[in-house]
Amino acid sequence: MTPTSTSTGTMKPMHKNDTSSHTSGQSGHHSGNMIRIVVADDHPVVRFGVKNILTTELGFNVVGEAEDGDVAITETLEKEPDILLLDLQMPRLPGLEAMRAIMSRSPRVKIVLLTSQITTQQIIEALQIGARGIVLKDSVAGELSEALRAVIGGDYWIGGERVVNLLKALHELMQKAAAVPEKKTYGLTPRELEVVTCIVEGCSNKDIARQFTISEETVKRHLSNVFDKTGVSTRLELALFAIAHKLVDMNA
Repeated sequence: MTPTSTSTGTMKPMHKNDTSSHTSGQSGHHSGNMIRIVVADDHPVVRFGVKNILTTELGFNVVGEAEDGDVAITETLEKEPDILLLDLQMPRLPGLEAMRAIMSRSPRVKIVLLTSQITTQQIIEALQIGARGIVLKDSVAGELSEALRAVIGGDYWIGGERVVNLLKALHELMQKAAAVPEKKTYGLTPRELEVVTCIVEGCSNKDIARQFTISEETVKRHLSNVFDKTGVSTRLELALFAIAHKLVDMNA
């Protein structure tokens, strides 16, 4: 049988851009060429939800999961997925730090950040490190598969849409960041900031659990994350840090 791959002289040469669009065009139905994905998020319900969304779509295969930044690195290096879906706020090692480690050792993987919220400055930093997209968790159901197809096709996914020109997008983001200086929050989530406010007010873990209808174990977990992110080790140090860095509104 005559080979069909390179035997004809009419086949156009394969350029760098051709490989991306070829992969993208077949991502929904190419035989044996599934888009391999590792999902890294500390919340099991998020990982479950993401897997459910992707299993209903043709062309995606979740090959690994991670519950913290360290495991995300290990899973990515071992499984070598096409895409790593990485939570920005991860225990043990935050998303951006995990991404730095992965990009230095496995630059082929395309990283898409999953996050509940993200500042313009964090978007800029993530893109500069090597992220290919950012998907907000409340938009996952509507845009995740489209975002992944954009990224696997060689483009970026920023602000809920496909971005072809990264430099132009970065320039616009930098202008936006300069126009609206953002309050430094040390990567704390909205709930973690609420916990910090309670600590400044002298609340116990039981008080905080009752106020937000969560378990004391969850409060302890939030505090552990806060201590890691701020570099303090006691409640008093945290309260002083929060006041000094204006993490809480003392006039509220």
